[in-house]
Amino acid sequence: MARVVNIHPDTPQQRLLVQAAEFIRDGAIVALPTDSCYALGCHLGDKSALDRIRQIRQMDERHHLTLMVRDLSEIATYARVDNAQYRLLKATTPGSYTFILEGSKELERRVLHPKRKTIGLRIPDHPVALALLEELGEPLLTCTLQLPGDEQPLTEGWEIQDRLEDQLELILDAGHCGTEPTTIIDLTGDSPELIRAGRGSLEPFGLD
Repeated sequence: MARVVNIHPDTPQQRLLVQAAEFIRDGAIVALPTDSCYALGCHLGDKSALDRIRQIRQMDERHHLTLMVRDLSEIATYARVDNAQYRLLKATTPGSYTFILEGSKELERRVLHPKRKTIGLRIPDHPVALALLEELGEPLLTCTLQLPGDEQPLTEGWEIQDRLEDQLELILDAGHCGTEPTTIIDLTGDSPELIRAGRGSLEPFGLD
């Protein structure tokens, strides 16, 4: 049964962040607010939690997962980034973008796209998400909290509890945070490629 924690959207309570980080380290799946919409997250090294997230979302291994990180230095740890890519990332993060990048050797194969060896990376612009990442001290493996058959992500804590109470361990309820997912940009080619238009502006990539 999911534990619902009402957390302040702008100044999240430290004791709640400490508890949430402990839950995640112990194998929990968490629903957390971001600058685009709610996301599902788990510990990067937890295969069981990852398998459960894939089951909840009914997605196979070819669906890109997103590594949510605190800052650009962490992106460079988990992905291969050249100078041009770095400049784009620096200009657009934190923000409502997910970037497809080539994964580094720091990542286990099971979290990468099986053929391309790529992964999604993002730096969220939301106080709760950033504070949780800071407390955790490492990235979260995440995906949009949009259930199979739904046209939009879930965006209310009570709704997440109602739909997923027996499949999650923790819901960080910071109130409504939107239903528009991130803009996904593939940076692995010669020029940025739009994969999904979302909340993030396309202007910085010359794609608008």
